[in-house]
Amino acid sequence: MRKTLLAAVLATFAGAAFAAPVTYDLDPTHTNVLAQWSHFGFSHPFANFGDVEGTLVYDADNVAASSVEVTLPLSGLEAFSSKFNDHLRSADFFDAAKYPAAKFKSTRVEAAGEGKLKVTGDLTIKDITRPVVLDVTFNKAADHPMLKAPAIGFDATATILRSEFGVGAYAPNVGDEVTLRITTEAHAKAK
Repeated sequence: MRKTLLAAVLATFAGAAFAAPVTYDLDPTHTNVLAQWSHFGFSHPFANFGDVEGTLVYDADNVAASSVEVTLPLSGLEAFSSKFNDHLRSADFFDAAKYPAAKFKSTRVEAAGEGKLKVTGDLTIKDITRPVVLDVTFNKAADHPMLKAPAIGFDATATILRSEFGVGAYAPNVGDEVTLRITTEAHAKAK
C-alpha cells in the first residue's frame, strides 16, 4: 500500500513538473531527421540531416500553446557516401553554398489522440517555403537520468514533394516523394 501511495505521489509530482510550458533545446546527438526516397525503384536510400539546432516549447495542458523551431545545417547532411554527400550539397539539389540550411517553424500544434499530435509548420529549403504537417508521437517527458534535468522526446513523420522546394533533379525517375522520419530528444533550457 505504501509503495502504491508513493508511486501515486511521485506520478503527480512528475506530471506537475511538466504541466506548465517548458522550453527545451534539441539535443543534436539524439535527434535524427531522415529523408528517404525511391531511386529508380531499385532502392530506397536515405540521408540524415545531422547537427540539428532548435527549440521546442511544450505545454502539456494546452498543446496549442506548444511550438517548435528547427534549423538543419546542410553541413551536417550525411548520405553515407562522401561523393553522394557532395552531390546532394551541389547546385543539382540543395545548393548548400548558396542556401546553407533548411528550416522548420511550427504554425499550429494540435492534439490528435492519446500521445499523438499534429504539428503544422513552414518548411523552408532554398528560400522556398511550403506548409508541412508532421504526425507526431509523444515518447516521454521525465527528468533525464544523467542530466538530472527535464527532458522530452518525440517521433514524427511527414511526406513532401522535393520538387516543390527546388530540389527536383532527376524526378520522376528518382522519386519526387520524400518520406521524413524524425526522432528527437530535447532538454530543458537552463534558467
